[in-house]
Amino acid sequence: MMFYKKELNAIKKSNRFRKRKLFDKNLIDLASNDYLGLASNKELFTKAYKLVLKEEYTSPKSSILVNGYSNIHKVFEERLCEVNGFENGIVVGSGFLANIALIESMVRKKDILLIDEEYHASGMLASSLVQGEVVIFNHNDFDDLENKIKQYENKRIIIAIEGVYSMSGSVAPMEFYNIANRYNAILIVDEAHSSGVIGDNLLGWYDYHKLKIKNNHIKMGTLGKAYGSYGAYILASSHIIEYLENRAKPIIYSTAPSLFDIALGLISLEYIIKNKKEIIQNIKNHQQIVKDILNIEVKSLILPIEINNNTKVLQLQEVLMEKGFIIGAIRQPTVKKAILRIILKLDIQNSILIDFFNQLQEIKQR
Repeated sequence: MMFYKKELNAIKKSNRFRKRKLFDKNLIDLASNDYLGLASNKELFTKAYKLVLKEEYTSPKSSILVNGYSNIHKVFEERLCEVNGFENGIVVGSGFLANIALIESMVRKKDILLIDEEYHASGMLASSLVQGEVVIFNHNDFDDLENKIKQYENKRIIIAIEGVYSMSGSVAPMEFYNIANRYNAILIVDEAHSSGVIGDNLLGWYDYHKLKIKNNHIKMGTLGKAYGSYGAYILASSHIIEYLENRAKPIIYSTAPSLFDIALGLISLEYIIKNKKEIIQNIKNHQQIVKDILNIEVKSLILPIEINNNTKVLQLQEVLMEKGFIIGAIRQPTVKKAILRIILKLDIQNSILIDFFNQLQEIKQR
């Protein structure tokens, strides 16, 4: 029996149907979150492989709180804390799990979670699991946030924002930091799309705004984007990390993160630190190309172009594939209105990027 035939037909009818695909390897990739192009860096891969081979075992074997915690996990956590200015940290299996771990465990019965309306789906899912009250504020609207906080000043308050938002590429304003401090609120910053991309040291949102880390600040970052690996981490005060170790279900009940993935994250971190000047210049060059051709200011490496038509966005994606480029055709429920999502990956040569945008301009004008 086809148990979900009606639901699938409705998805297909609205041009929201998705399916796994193996794309032609010769297509120029402007769709993935491999911002710095490290996913194809075999030198970093080899270094990570050799690092894991030095360990007694190559699999995490169990939960990080049973016997799955390795020296590789520990070294990576300590290095992250050192460069980001946090007191403590813990690795997690994925960014999705990290958001579940943070939000589900930290928002208790009498607490208030204030979350940006464009926060990642993992955070929105986690918010449906909490015991406390959930309040959604307008995207990047710190005035709306503060007006809503004033209604709950006697409660423990948790604020959840992203450093760079995955679909718009917008950067969260610094005012969120000031509001969190003013109301003694816990501030969770999802840095999945900002770490490795913005900031003088490419460390993300806190680095970008040159902010001093305090005990109420939390940074969640992933390795599946700029770091060219897989997995995630949470950085916070030792008090909060200890709390997560004892209450966060994805940390307690999941197998510890892959040793190889964490090793590759560590190697990528060192690579980014060592080559930050060159990386930052390349990011600026790609952003300038967009400015010169499309007259659009890009603050990250994400460029959304609103199409607002599911059929048309798929057609444009297909036309560009025929010309040798793969880009994202993002539809509901990920976004409210259909967009072309273009990633200004650093392994794409400037001349190729210029050619792509010239062709895109021509196609859109037809």
